[in-house]
Amino acid sequence: MKKIYMFLLLCIATAQLFAQEKPYNVVFDLTSSDPEVHARVIRWINLITEADPKAKVVVVFYGKSLNMIAKEKSSVADDIQKIVATNKANFKVCEVAMKVHAIKKEDLLPGVQTVPDGIYELVKKQAEGYGYIKVAN
Repeated sequence: MKKIYMFLLLCIATAQLFAQEKPYNVVFDLTSSDPEVHARVIRWINLITEADPKAKVVVVFYGKSLNMIAKEKSSVADDIQKIVATNKANFKVCEVAMKVHAIKKEDLLPGVQTVPDGIYELVKKQAEGYGYIKVAN
């Protein structure tokens, strides 16, 4: 009888282990200057966080994508501010790309973070288990 209870306890513990949800972590790789692509990323962030409020979403900017997070150039500035205010996603811009495009930290929308190297940030997030999405036209 004791063996049966131990077996049942083991089965329940195993079922609980496999029943745990996998985290929904996504990193977006954004290099496009296209405002339609920028609007698409905003839409995806909102859809993901509506489907799973615990989802972790990171958008990494480099290449020509910096207009999306620049104060004077962003076509989605209001959307980004709402997302930042509600902690739905993190926006991280490559400092190397900022130098290339002559953008300073004070030119960025509030809440946008900088990272030394955008590509390294993408690799790091993938190593942490984030799903990788290349955003393209």
